[in-house]
Amino acid sequence: MSQSITEVYGEFRTGKTQLAHTMSVVTQLPSDMGGASGKVAYIDTEGTFRPDRIRSIADRFGVDGNMALENILYARAHNSEHQMELINECSIRFAEDKDFRLLIVDSIMALFRADYSGRGELSERQQKMLSKLSKLSEEYNARSKNLSRSDPGATMTFVAGGALKPIGGHILSHASATRMYLRKGRAEERVAKLVDSPDRPESEASYKLDEGGWADV
Repeated sequence: MSQSITEVYGEFRTGKTQLAHTMSVVTQLPSDMGGASGKVAYIDTEGTFRPDRIRSIADRFGVDGNMALENILYARAHNSEHQMELINECSIRFAEDKDFRLLIVDSIMALFRADYSGRGELSERQQKMLSKLSKLSEEYNARSKNLSRSDPGATMTFVAGGALKPIGGHILSHASATRMYLRKGRAEERVAKLVDSPDRPESEASYKLDEGGWADV
């Protein structure tokens, strides 16, 4: 869904960052291949972005890897204030270049949780950031995809599959139009569950991770 925020959360090693890499390439594809014929902005808060993965995924879709990398505006955020500055910079870039179609933040809450221990101050900062992301998505017809890790210390939420509560909490969940939970299946299989969406029913689909990124099972 465009002009909105999508939250992806889930277990360790379920492919959240691999999804971000795959979407960074798919977004550049023409519409008849499921893409948006546009550029991608990628804010990396944990140092997990890998150019070689982009090249491998691009090769799967018959796209030149170096060209795919040129269409990704990449930045590494080192603290929460820097992350906010980069989001503001994206607003400027999006205004100058109308070809941007997707903004990825991986992972969106890690730096905020490290910088702000008090829940009150943390919540205020989160709301400010998410408000900026929502405005950016609406103004420039872009989709914001935010990746958050599951919190091992959080209260268990008993939904189908026994999902862990995402670390963004209710603030991020309320700001996100679409929410997707990832979990491990049998052997190398992974399962993506659509938890919340304004235009699609709750559903699940299986996938696997390979050299070409996310792939159907």
